[in-house]
Amino acid sequence: VIGLSGGIDSALTTVIAARAIGPENVVGVTMPSTYSSKGSITDSRKLAKNLSIRIISLPIKDAMQAYDKILSNIFQGLPSDITEENLQARIRGNLMMALSNKMGWLVLTTGNKSEFSVGYCTLYGDMAGGFAVIKDVPKKSVYQLSRWINKNENCELIPKAILTKEPSAELRPDQKDTDSLPPYSLLDRVLARYIEEDQGLEELKGIGLSTKEIKKIIKLVDSSEYKRRQGP
Repeated sequence: VIGLSGGIDSALTTVIAARAIGPENVVGVTMPSTYSSKGSITDSRKLAKNLSIRIISLPIKDAMQAYDKILSNIFQGLPSDITEENLQARIRGNLMMALSNKMGWLVLTTGNKSEFSVGYCTLYGDMAGGFAVIKDVPKKSVYQLSRWINKNENCELIPKAILTKEPSAELRPDQKDTDSLPPYSLLDRVLARYIEEDQGLEELKGIGLSTKEIKKIIKLVDSSEYKRRQGP
């Protein structure tokens, strides 16, 4: 069972799962919130149709309102921030694990290596699950693999809209991944050299980012180890 966000990572994960164990053994779940775009839902449904997999819809608006009510007194007067964003991811994680427990399904998480490396993921949220299929695939390679799949299948198995849309967690209005991270083309270059080649700050200079930005990425990688230790 896979949470379908309408994004490229969940799309690639779903294609791999359907090809590995057969579409009859894969279930996609959409969990739209107030911030989910219409395209995310329609793109997920189109992907499911292309792969001939079952799809379930579990809207989380009511659950979000319930959490807001429960926490309203203690959060009174405090501004909305990443707390509310993470709550949405964790509601979804709860739903996915409930399906896993009740139906005996294995939850596949959909985070890629670029995101896991810098902690751009939510503990007990989108990290909840049993196996992370593309955990060692950088974002650039996610796109390359997805385009190769479509070329190899000689059709838009992964809808074009999924391949071309700007990456977003859709946890707040008009959110984009680049609000929090450098462009993936630059981020992946730093991560490859820092993680795979064990290069230090001096060796990373001249890669296309400022020293301040490189230091930020290194700090994100190092401080996210506690997340990776708990991830599937």
